[in-house]
Amino acid sequence: MRDEGEGEQAMAKLMVTLRSGECREVEWREGVSVKDVILDAGIFEINGITNCGGCCSCGTCHVIFEPESAARLPAPEEGELDLLDIVPDRQGGSRLACQVPCSQALEGARLRIGSGE
Repeated sequence: MRDEGEGEQAMAKLMVTLRSGECREVEWREGVSVKDVILDAGIFEINGITNCGGCCSCGTCHVIFEPESAARLPAPEEGELDLLDIVPDRQGGSRLACQVPCSQALEGARLRIGSGE
């Protein structure tokens, strides 16, 4: 007898706060970047759609993870840190969404979209 959903990968949740303050729960699958998850959810407040294509060369997909969520992420690499230096509203939990792969560390994580300035 087959279980419901057998063979399907379970969807995990991520909470995204938009610039307006609205909070949306989005689903993700392991291995997809946070940038792609946000865009796939129909949230187009990050400019990573056309700029660098996810290869860490523009800094326009800036997101800010809440401290407890940021603490669960792998440390950013040097290239990401260099780009974050030019982000005007950089904070302790700042990351480039194109550089954060979805993994179990993100289950229930909370982030907000950077100012985009």
